[in-house]
Order: sequence, then C-alpha cells, then structure tokens
Amino acid sequence: MLFVNGPCPGKTDHRGSCQRETHYKPGTKMTDSKYFTTTKKGEIFELKAELNSDKKEKKKEAVKKVIASMTVGKDVSALFPDVVNCMQTDNLELKKLVYLYLMNYAKSQPDMAIMAVNTFVKDCEDPNPLIRALAVRTMGCIRVDKITEYLCEPLRKCLKDEDPYVRKTAAVCVAKLHDINAQLVEDQGFLDTLKDLISDSNPMVVANAVAALSEIAESHPSSNLLDLNPQSINKLLTALNECTEWGQIFILDCLANYMPKDDREAQSICERVTPRLSHANSAVVLSAVKVLMKFMEMLSKDLDYYGTLLKKLAPPLVTLLSAEPELQYVALRNINLIVQKRPEILKHEMKVFFVKYNDPIYVKLEKLDIMIRLASQANIAQVLAELKEYATEVDVDFVRKAVRAIGRCAIKVEQSAERCVSTLLDLIQTKVNYVVQEAIVVIKDIFRKYPNKYESVIATLCENLDSLDEPEARAAMIWIVGEYAERIDNADELLESFLEGFHDESTQVQLQLLTAIVKLFLKKPTETQELVQQVLSLATQDSDNPDLRDRGYIYWRLLSTDPVAAKEVVLAEKPLISEETDLIEPTLLDELICYIGTLASVYHKPPSAFVEGSRGIVHKSLPPRTGSSESAESPDAAPSGAPPSEQPAVIPTQGDLLGDLLNLDLGPPVSGPPVATSSVQMGAVDLLGGGLDSLLRSDVGGSPAMSGTTFTAPSTVMPANLGPPPSSGLGDLFDLAGGVGTLSGSHVAPKTVWLPAMKAKGLEISGTFSRQVGAISMDLLLTNKALQVMSDFAIQFNRNSFGLAPAAPLQIHAPLAPNQTVEISLPLNTVGSVMKMDPLNNLQVAVKNNIDVFYFSTLYPLHILFVEDGKMERQMFLATWKDIPNENEAQFHIKDCPLSADAVSSKLQGSNIFTVAKRNVEGQDMLYQSLKLTNGIWVLAELRIQPGSPSFALSLKCRAPEVSQYVYQAYETILKN
Repeated sequence: MLFVNGPCPGKTDHRGSCQRETHYKPGTKMTDSKYFTTTKKGEIFELKAELNSDKKEKKKEAVKKVIASMTVGKDVSALFPDVVNCMQTDNLELKKLVYLYLMNYAKSQPDMAIMAVNTFVKDCEDPNPLIRALAVRTMGCIRVDKITEYLCEPLRKCLKDEDPYVRKTAAVCVAKLHDINAQLVEDQGFLDTLKDLISDSNPMVVANAVAALSEIAESHPSSNLLDLNPQSINKLLTALNECTEWGQIFILDCLANYMPKDDREAQSICERVTPRLSHANSAVVLSAVKVLMKFMEMLSKDLDYYGTLLKKLAPPLVTLLSAEPELQYVALRNINLIVQKRPEILKHEMKVFFVKYNDPIYVKLEKLDIMIRLASQANIAQVLAELKEYATEVDVDFVRKAVRAIGRCAIKVEQSAERCVSTLLDLIQTKVNYVVQEAIVVIKDIFRKYPNKYESVIATLCENLDSLDEPEARAAMIWIVGEYAERIDNADELLESFLEGFHDESTQVQLQLLTAIVKLFLKKPTETQELVQQVLSLATQDSDNPDLRDRGYIYWRLLSTDPVAAKEVVLAEKPLISEETDLIEPTLLDELICYIGTLASVYHKPPSAFVEGSRGIVHKSLPPRTGSSESAESPDAAPSGAPPSEQPAVIPTQGDLLGDLLNLDLGPPVSGPPVATSSVQMGAVDLLGGGLDSLLRSDVGGSPAMSGTTFTAPSTVMPANLGPPPSSGLGDLFDLAGGVGTLSGSHVAPKTVWLPAMKAKGLEISGTFSRQVGAISMDLLLTNKALQVMSDFAIQFNRNSFGLAPAAPLQIHAPLAPNQTVEISLPLNTVGSVMKMDPLNNLQVAVKNNIDVFYFSTLYPLHILFVEDGKMERQMFLATWKDIPNENEAQFHIKDCPLSADAVSSKLQGSNIFTVAKRNVEGQDMLYQSLKLTNGIWVLAELRIQPGSPSFALSLKCRAPEVSQYVYQAYETILKN
C-alpha cells in the first residue's frame, strides 16, 4: 500500500510491510471483511490514485474499498468519474462492483451517469451472456430520466437475445423502465415484445414475462395487458412444471386472474395445477390453493372430480401446520377463510387444530377460532373435551377465549348445548375469577339462543355476583337478573346492590342496569316503584352521559304516558341470536379468497383497506357458480326477439347493505365489528346492517345497548305496536303513523314524508317518483325546519335491485334558510351498482348537507322501470308464454276497479304496459299484455275482465318470478288512480 504523504502510520514488521488493524498469519487467505474494518480518515485522495492505477489487481482492490465505504454510509460520490473509468474491463467481478456503485450514485450525479451509457451499449453486445444480462439489469435499476431513452436500443436487442438468461433479465427490466417512463415503453413497443415472450420456449423467460406484465397491469388496471386466452393459458401451464418456485408463483397468480369460458376448461386447469399442492415451498402451495378455490366455483358439486378435489386440498393445508410458528400463523389465517367458504374441505381434520402446549399464543387463538368453525354434531364431544382442558391453562387470554368457545359451540350445535352448559357450570365451580366472568358472559348468550331451557342455573350464577369486577360480566349478570326477574325472588335486592355505586360503573353497566330495573318494575310494579324512580333520577338528573340521559328520558316518558306501550317495547320478544356472529361478510369473503397467500388474507381486509392510495387496486371476485340460480333471468332463456345487448342483468344477493352510502365525503371509513344489540329492542330494524350506529354518533352515541333507541325524548305518546316487519323501509321505522306503503293517486303518487325533521336535525324530505318520456326522476321537497341555514347538499343511493342512481348532482343553488322549502326534480338512471334488496323495490338513500349525513329508505313503484319498447310481437308472446315454466306463473286479484277492458288497456298503456292481443271468451274480456323492465326482464300478463264486475283476475309469467308481486302492485296502483 502506498502512503503518499509521509510514513505509514501503522506498525511495521521486520520486513517493513505495513501491519494495520487486519492482523493475519502468513499463508492464511484474507476475507473481504477487511474492507469494512478500516477507521482511516481522508482516504478519498488515496482511492482516487488507486482507481487510476495501471495494475488490475490494485484497481479491483480500490473499487472494493469504495463499495465498502459506500455500504457503511460514507459519501464517495466524488470518485464517480474514476469508478466509471473502471467499467472498461473484462473482469466480471470488477464490472459487477462498478455497476453496483453506478446504481447507487446515478441519481445524485445524473450528468456523470450519461458517461456510462456507451459502456452499457457495448456490454449489451458482449459475447458473454452474463455480462449482457448484468448490463441490462443495471440499466433497469438506474432511475434517471435522461438515460432511459439511450437504453431502449440495447434493451430491444436483449429482449430478443439468443440466451434465455439475458431474455429473462430483460423482461424484468421492461417493468422497471415502465415504472420510470410508461409512455416511452409503450411507444417503443416493448409491451408487445413482452407479450410475445409468454410464448417463449424457456419456462423462466415465460415466468418473468408474466411477472413483468402483471406488475405493469397492476399500475394500469384499465389496460388489458394480460389478454389471456386458452392458448396462452396452455403455454403457462406447460411452463409451470419446469420453472423455479418463484416463477411458479408468478404463473399461478396470473392463472388466478383468468376467467375460464366454461366448467370443462376450469376442470382442465384445476387438474394441471393440482400437482403444485405437493410443492415444498408454502407460497407455491397457497397460490395453487387460491387458483383451485377460485375455479371450484365453476364446477358442479355433482361432479366426481369436485369430490376428488376437496379430498386433495386437505393434506397440503394440514402439512403447512407442521412448519415454524410464523408460517403456521399465515397458514391458519388463510385456512380460516377457506373454512368459512368451504368447511367440507377440512371437516375430518379437526385434530390438527388441537392446540399444542408450546404453540405461541397467536397460533393458539387462531387454532381455537378454526376449531369452532369446524365444530359439528359429529365431533362436538371431542371439541368440548379439548376446550375444557384449555380452560385450565395458565395463559389468561387463551383461557378466556376457550371459555367463550364453549359458549359458541353451544349456540352453533344445538345438541351439545346441555353438555356445554354443564361444562360451564363446572368451570364456575373452580371459582377462578376470570373464568367465572367469561362463563357468565357466554351463558347470557345461551339464554338468548335457547329461551326457557337452562334458566335453572340462574341460582348458581347469582352466588358469584360479588366476585364480578369486569364491566362485560357485570352487564351480562344484570341482564340475566332483569330478564328473569320474575323467577328470582330477591331480584330487587340484587339490582339495588349494583345501584349503590351507580356513578362508578362503566357506561355499559349503567345502561344495562337502567333497562333491567325498568324491566323489573314492569314485572313487579308494586314492589319496585321506589327503585325505578331512583334509577331514572340517577340516569337523567345526575348523569352527564347523553346516551344514559336519553334512554332514561325515553323510559320515563313511556312509563308516565302509556305503561302498556312501555311493556310492549321493553319486554318485547327478542330475536334469537345467530350462531356465527363473526363470519366475514360474503362479498368480502369472496374477494379475500382471490387474495389467498397475500397480506390481505392475513389481515382479513381487502388491499384497498391497508395499501396507501388506490393505485393499482382492483377489486376481485369469484366467478359465478355454474348452474347457479342467482341470476334474475338466464340470458339464453330470454325471448329470442330481444337483442343480445338487452339481456337481463344478474341481481346479486344482498350483502353488506351499508355499501356505497359510505362513499360520501365522510372522511375515513368507520371500521370495527357491528354494534351488538342488547336487551332494549324497540323494534327498530337497522336496515343498514350494523354500520349505521357508528356513523350516526350524534344520535346514538355509539353505545352498544342503544341500537334500538335512536330517537330522543319523544313528547308524544308512543303507539302500542312498535315493531314493523324487517321488510319495511327506514321511512316506516321513524314515521310510524304514515310510512311508504303502496302508492295511490295518479301515475305519479302524491309526495309522502321520507325523512321526518326530528330524524334529520330539522331537514324534512318528502318525495315521489315519476317517469316521463323515458326519463325517470325523483321529485323531492326539502324543508328546513331548523334554526340554521342549510347548504352543500349531496345525495347518494345504496346499491339496489335495479341499479337506480342519480344521473346528476343534487342542484340546490341557494342555501336553504330556516322555514324555507325548495322543490327539486332529480333525474335518475339505471346504470348504478346492482344488489338484490328485500323488498325488491327498496331504495336506501343518504343525503348530506353542511350539518350531517342522514339516511332513509323508501319503496319506489316498479312502473317507473317499465320501458317504452315493451310491446312484444304476438307470435313471440305466444312462444315465450309457452316457454316460461308453469311454476313461474303467479295469480292475483284486483278488486274494486269498475273499468271496461278498453279503459283498462289505455290506462295501462300510459305506464308502458302494452296490450298485445284482446279476445272475448264466454263473455269474459281477455287482455294479453307485455312489459319490459329497464334491466331487460320481460313480464307477460293475462288480465281477465268480467263486464259489470269490479274484480279482475291477473296472471303474470316471468323468468324472474320474484318480480311478479311488485308488477301486480304496479297494476293495482295504476288502475285504481
């Protein structure tokens, strides 16, 4: 080593050679670690001299020192020109080091980096394929705009290189280049070349081409880059057997995005993917499972192959559970999804989910969850024995979950309920505090599921009342005492003991205590009058919690104005609780199945929920099941006269009803489990499926016990029947006297109140629907009954059966002053998202203004969806009537309608119900009519009119029979105008 400025600062041995910190014995080989151990300052000048040395070895040593300094964070960018000069070498190791330096510093020295372009171009034509590949790989990693255009020619040559190693490297380089400058890649035709590489003879080139195209397609969801067809799928499946494990994952992920044209193609793909299930790499196994789970949707359950495939899927999933804990956890999270979608796959594998003593807690809890999902009558004895064992473990969290699991088993498998209850009683006898508290919480749920069956255990529960210190357990015990007060002699004493420290209790306990004492009073009014007055006073006058005060006032008003109504409300029969409260919502589950083996399947959330920005996020869904009856009308069964573009739309089944209402400008979406309903059921049915409570914070306050009581301090007497059927809209719910029943009046029904002012902070909305010259509109009357100005109005519809959506924004040009009313006609179209509702014509609406967001639902008359070209040719009518099965025919009677056949025909024609033919049979007028809905569904009708009689007989035939009831309602509405 040369020291230019003076003698060597290190020690010298007898031979005069410098010995620095790197002491080594003569004859032993030095490792590269020496480059990282130097502590010398001011090396740049020395390194510069060495980099320009004529000796190749010295040059290589110098570059290694530069890379070492760069790695430990020193700035060696000053040596850029000297290092770039070292590129002109035949030594592969030296070239790699220089390229490494170049990748790191090109961004900070873009002008200098252009010096290296010539060498890249030259290296791309080097006889050594390793050097060609190295050059093209480095080119992709230099993210400098100035250089990219110079790299196109070398890249084009490498994409067509004779060596597959170079081609596979070049394929990945295209994806990197696309990320830097997408337009350049498209203009240069690299995407077409990349598509050609899918047909390459080398499997690794195919895998990299697929990976690159998938990456590009993700950032441009609208572009159809991976235009897969049966031929290209065949090539991918051939390459699948021969490429590396990561290549296989790229290909399997690509296959999962393909939609086979029929069940035979789906089966063929499944047969060729199945061998991947026995791969040693768990990522390959999960990717194969994802493809199979997706394509199984298209296979008929009657097929022998379907059963074979189910049997083949179990062993690889079981094998994943013998890996290390972290991998086990990922596997278990994926299995949790698979079990929810197809429990039959693992129904015989219960034992592998039994917990081992040395499993980490996160694995134990996940196994426990899957055990409950797989619990059935066949294996429940085994499961209960295990759970009882777990309840004596030392890990508190795990014990709690095990006790809850026993309760879930009781609710899920009715035959096991008795054994579960006796197991829970045994656990209560252990007197272990947290075990007792969890047991009481789950016994409350068992009472809800099986009323009047296990109430004999209440005495045992009451013995443990003093040991309860957790809010949930105290609230559960109070609920039990209040619900079964008539069976507990000293119920008033027990509740009074809780009342002593009322203000120290949590809100959950206070709310439950208030309800329980009101229940007790309604059951034993003479003995508990003092107690109920005490609790109402504490809740309303001494509390500053708005939820508690509101509920207290409601009870106070109810009890003081109409005790009979109070009894019907507070002691109303509660619905039985469902067995699986924590199942993932079906549409989300289908989406997560498409993401098996990714982070989404571990979080159990779609990528859009945790990936920042929406770039590249495409919502995936499973293919429609073969032979499924979900479609409203099968396309091939449509009348042959109907053009193909007018095939009826498929109405998906009802999923998460809150749906798109949350897409209004509300800030981040509110997540979290649905709010559990408690004992106070006021008959209010939350049609928006659990998410509503958390959004209407100002009304509800987010209290779990308040799901039924969203109105505050009513001043009028409550009617006695506060229990509308679940099918009635939210409008019915809060406007109990009126509601939105069937329409009356002219073709356009008179406006009815959809959203009362008391429910919308002073905003009252009335409305109706109309159809004129093919245009549907929602005619609204907005009245400001508040004391402040309202502005910034917006409206949005939830997904609905016929895709109704606003065709324009809600235009209210001036702010709405107090006591001012404005009339608006909102144009609608039918191109919105579709989801089958119950009832079919239910429409859920969100209206936003500067004050808040308000929700209501209403029923629209179906005749606004009858289109103008709904008249069918006679021959077509006859053929279609015969073609529709007789079981699809529905019979109705229209009474009190004294009209002649001609008057009926012209009245109905005004609403696009067309008379195809008229006959007189035995003195009866027969009208044969047709109509067509906006989604292409045809309805055929036969109307029998007896002259002089005010009653008509109506027969309706349709391939979507669920529509008939609503068409009959439309007939009645129009004719009785």
